[in-house]
Amino acid sequence: MRSISSLCPQQPSTGPDVTRRVFRLLIAQLLLILACLLPQVARADGVEIRRASIEASEEGYRLNARYGFELSSDMEDTLQHGVSLYFTTEVEFTRPRWYWFDEKAIVARQTIVLGYNVLTRKYSVNVNGSLKQNYSSSLEDALLSIRNPNRWVVAPRTALKVGENYNVKLSMGLDTNYISKPLKVSALNNSEWRLTSDKKIFQYKAE
Repeated sequence: MRSISSLCPQQPSTGPDVTRRVFRLLIAQLLLILACLLPQVARADGVEIRRASIEASEEGYRLNARYGFELSSDMEDTLQHGVSLYFTTEVEFTRPRWYWFDEKAIVARQTIVLGYNVLTRKYSVNVNGSLKQNYSSSLEDALLSIRNPNRWVVAPRTALKVGENYNVKLSMGLDTNYISKPLKVSALNNSEWRLTSDKKIFQYKAE
């Protein structure tokens, strides 16, 4: 014959063990929230645009730029686990017009990929979509090629009107659009991943 206790449904426990588990869960959630709100110990200081000019050449108008920045410890750890970092430079040319809105003549973007091969222990740097890569065993050497990029053609000669003045807007930084979704959630809430420049604006008279 079955006992009376076996016929009755089990009541949820409300003893001290459950109270402790709930308390620990609340503490864990609170610590997670505080971790997101408090400033990080090691953080990137942003990108400094140290040089920016436009040069006319036979191939077109080239951007001559130099940048200063450092990776945060979190970025370095992520890189050394085989996850590539993407740095995007954006250039915009506008021509002022007194009778209407400014004319947007050129918008050009270039993304440079910084990678690390765990097996060969070498860093690679290449323009996104290009087959040409530069390899280095030193992270500092790899970063040097990103801080001092080759002069790239941002527009053909026919894109600008010779003799006209243009306002050039330049920005450069870590492109979070290329970060994988699981990492992106953390990166958007972590100051260590905020590595970008202020927009630099200067004038250029088309040659």
